[in-house]
Amino acid sequence: MNAGDFRELVSGRRRGVWASVMRGGLWVGSLGYAAAMRIRNVRFDAGRAEQLAVGAPVVCVGNLTLGGTGKTPMVEWIARWFRARDVRVSIVSRGYGATEGSRNDEALELEQKLPDVPHLQNVDRAEGARTAIEEFESQVVLLDDGFQHRRLLRDLDVVLLDALEPTGFGHVVPRGTLREPLSGLRRAQAIVLSRADLVDAEERLRLRREISQYAPQAIWAEVRHAPRLLLNSLGREAELATLAGKRVVGFCGLGNPDGFRRTLAGLGCEVVDFREFPDHHNYQRADIDDLADRAAKHQADALVCTHKDLVKVRLDALAGKPIWAVVVGLEFLAGQAELEELLEPLMPQEGE
Repeated sequence: MNAGDFRELVSGRRRGVWASVMRGGLWVGSLGYAAAMRIRNVRFDAGRAEQLAVGAPVVCVGNLTLGGTGKTPMVEWIARWFRARDVRVSIVSRGYGATEGSRNDEALELEQKLPDVPHLQNVDRAEGARTAIEEFESQVVLLDDGFQHRRLLRDLDVVLLDALEPTGFGHVVPRGTLREPLSGLRRAQAIVLSRADLVDAEERLRLRREISQYAPQAIWAEVRHAPRLLLNSLGREAELATLAGKRVVGFCGLGNPDGFRRTLAGLGCEVVDFREFPDHHNYQRADIDDLADRAAKHQADALVCTHKDLVKVRLDALAGKPIWAVVVGLEFLAGQAELEELLEPLMPQEGE
């Protein structure tokens, strides 16, 4: 079952007796997981589980659901915010999806976008943060995808919710896509609704009111992932208009591919085929051959993916057709000033 099929099932969009039976089984399975997460959080909240400080401010960018909510663009935005103020910042992540001795797709993408920001991957995030401080003299540590990693103390928790699937269909995994119950949002100081432009103002207001019940203390922000340009593996850039009216085969390895589908739909191209791969997918020869076959079969003018996928495919063409990645940037629709007010106190004092 791929990501799309799973979401069709847990969202309730898939109908029928067998789908209902499967959802019932998944709900039973989710009870134990939800209980375990609640117990774990209680232990940390009560001080019965060790939490480690590393001697520098830690900003965590995370989410509450499986799959992509746009953490990488937010990490990039915050890193650039600190660098614009001459603050030395490093990114620390677990490196999920990376093969041994390699970097995962998000690290490769961020290294291209932020060449002056060290990115350390370590299953022990506290050790990675200490290394960033000791070896790179980092004044601020950015913890990527660490909201559920309670062991490392942080000064600011920024949680992203995808406007297309904000509450994980109301259930923790495997019945839904929540990594922990919604009550975990009480730990956050900032809630950011990503892809907010893909829902109307009334829905954004409804979501804000719903989330405020779990996190009344948090500031609220809304952002969009704005397509900026096209990029190929050779570093060549092109305007988005390059794809207007063209027949394209889209593909991506994302937790929630629907957002990328909508991005393509807004570029004025004709998506003649679309292949979904699992999140953090490591592309194999069979995958490349399949994409080439699809491009030839549908007489596509180009293949289009995300930047995250391009750094792993590392090809500039297939079946004689160019491969382009859509590079996106973060734009605030609301709440930028409020988020900056939370970042300001984390700036190092003069002389530090």
